[in-house]
Amino acid sequence: MPDSDEHLDNLRLELRRGIVVLAVLSQMDTARYGYSLIQQLAAQGLDIEEGTLYPLLRRLEKQGLLESEWEVGEARPRKYYKISPSGREVLALLSADWFEMAEVMRRILQGENRG
Repeated sequence: MPDSDEHLDNLRLELRRGIVVLAVLSQMDTARYGYSLIQQLAAQGLDIEEGTLYPLLRRLEKQGLLESEWEVGEARPRKYYKISPSGREVLALLSADWFEMAEVMRRILQGENRG
């Protein structure tokens, strides 16, 4: 059924949305420009489209979680992003939440503690 494939794709997209911020913040200790971040995440198994990443980077910068600076020494200027001190705090908190939720979901999906 085509509708069920589309529905499953939408559910997968919803599931992924929750992890993209955490994944991006986790990779920003080293200053990166957007395309290099896309490549870095893809090499680790997480594909992110440019149309998703660039608005996210701008939003995270506006929220104070990333800092940026322009590098103009190359053929064309690139904006490099790096995690801010506030971003490090948020990353630590979100990471702790992630590991806690992942453990809860592992127990739920494996059927532990069913009443």
